[in-house]
Amino acid sequence: MSQLHLVRVMRERIARLGNKAALRVQQDGQWRAIGWRTLGQAMDYCAQALIRAGHQPTEMVGIYARNMPEWTQADLGILAARGVSVPIYPTSTLDQLRYIVKDAGIRMLFVGEQPQFDQALHLIDSGEISHIVALDGTVDLRGCASASHFQAFLVSGNHQPSEQVLRERERHYRMDDLLTLIYTSGTTGEPKGVMLDFANMAACFEMHDARLDLSEQDVSLCMLPLSHVFERAWSYYVLYCGAENVYIRDPQKVMEVIGEVQPTVMCAVPRLYEKAYAMIQAKVAQAPRLRRALFGWATGVGKRMVATRQAGRSASPLLYLQLALAERLVFRKLRARFGGRTRFLPVAGARLADDVNLFFQAMGLNLKYGYGMTETTATVCCYEDSQFKLGSIGTVMDGIEVKLGENNELLVRSPTVMRGYYNKPDATAEVMTADGFLRTGDAGELDGEGNIYFTERLKELMKTSNGKYVAPQLVEGTLGKDRFIEQIAIVADARHFVSALIVPCFESLEEYARSINLQYQCKTELLRHSKVVEFFEARIADLQQELAKFEQVKKFTLLPSAFSMELGEITPTMKLRRKIIESKYQSEIEAMYSHV
Repeated sequence: MSQLHLVRVMRERIARLGNKAALRVQQDGQWRAIGWRTLGQAMDYCAQALIRAGHQPTEMVGIYARNMPEWTQADLGILAARGVSVPIYPTSTLDQLRYIVKDAGIRMLFVGEQPQFDQALHLIDSGEISHIVALDGTVDLRGCASASHFQAFLVSGNHQPSEQVLRERERHYRMDDLLTLIYTSGTTGEPKGVMLDFANMAACFEMHDARLDLSEQDVSLCMLPLSHVFERAWSYYVLYCGAENVYIRDPQKVMEVIGEVQPTVMCAVPRLYEKAYAMIQAKVAQAPRLRRALFGWATGVGKRMVATRQAGRSASPLLYLQLALAERLVFRKLRARFGGRTRFLPVAGARLADDVNLFFQAMGLNLKYGYGMTETTATVCCYEDSQFKLGSIGTVMDGIEVKLGENNELLVRSPTVMRGYYNKPDATAEVMTADGFLRTGDAGELDGEGNIYFTERLKELMKTSNGKYVAPQLVEGTLGKDRFIEQIAIVADARHFVSALIVPCFESLEEYARSINLQYQCKTELLRHSKVVEFFEARIADLQQELAKFEQVKKFTLLPSAFSMELGEITPTMKLRRKIIESKYQSEIEAMYSHV
């Protein structure tokens, strides 16, 4: 495996690419490029400023911020100083922040904007950290003597003695140095710090080189949180390939800026495509009959082409002609909504419904669906360029071994597998087998062609009182792609049927209410209206026809407010914290089972 140290790779790119854009961000309505040379100077000055502030080799430094170019500059500065960067989700509460700071032994913390700074100020006051650096220059430092803005911090790094120390530290870079400590979001129990080293990341790059074609001409839109392994490892790979990384702070605005950015690649979770799919289908349903027919015909042509390629056959001249027509009349316009230049789009983090996947593949959006974990430095498997098997999560990356364990658990052995959980030897031993395989906690299947099929998360598997096992992700994914459903949590464990807590998409629901002249005073009245309940009953019945009878939702409750990170109901990666949700909505759940 490769012995390329990430910081040394960055230095080579800086020297070779000079003024070419490395990063890009929108400021005051204009897109501003940051060249490789500027990135290199920020990396060095940040490293030297850390050294000047007393940072020691292998010391942990936190980054508590939304996506911005300064996030990456600070991250690379920490690594250049031979430190370990510890990302913290920007939505983390004070207690969550305090836990990570204490567990990792963080003294210095980079923060993003005012909300993060104000949280961090509590830790300064209590003596838990010694210094805060605000990445956003508009942050009010509240007169704190132990805080500075990032640009002022960089200026302090323009310091000859600190530069000499940095050059000395460079001589001692090792591939088994820790690169990062990434805390799992903790759907059950307290978060665990996943230890990934430079060798893990180098192996990850080598595997992606064998699977993907990314070059200096590519542009990636960085919209998933950099505090998560998916976007973080991907952003490293983008820079490793000399491509350009474009930052947006608010992922909710991705569809607003994608037309301006025109990315060639972009990581996303399935929810983005489920929402886009629901929106497109809703617009088509309201279109004139001729346009609906044209859309249906074009989609059918696209699906036939996908099936032909999946089977490894050559398309007929007639199919090529039909596809060219479908491209001109329908697909080109649809792809323009995603910027019009995408080459491939990595998708992972949850189950992607087959019909949503097939729809986008048919219209020419190359969704590169895959699977991975923080513990495996992201990707374990993904679709290949030449072909893919619908329903699968792709084939295993070169250099990774996957086998099935007890209960069909996916077991992974690879140079990308973590060093372990920080300060948690027992938890580490629990997830590693005697022969060095990582227990993923996910069940799956393997076919004869090397495709992996995800079936369920073993820890989340629910057993009904009738002895039937229900995979909540499957049910939630089946119903959650509907444009009227924003969030859904399944309840089934030790119950005699499946029920659901549903947060509607109020924009779509209010539009429907207007269309039938339904009068209401507030959200609660709208949700309790018999016509709305009947409407959802009909939609749910239609959506879950392909589910087994014991998996189907028999009763549901519509909720007026969304599950939130602030209340601890969902993790920063949008995974449900089921115990907290079930505790909060205990009376609503009991009501669904008491009148049977």
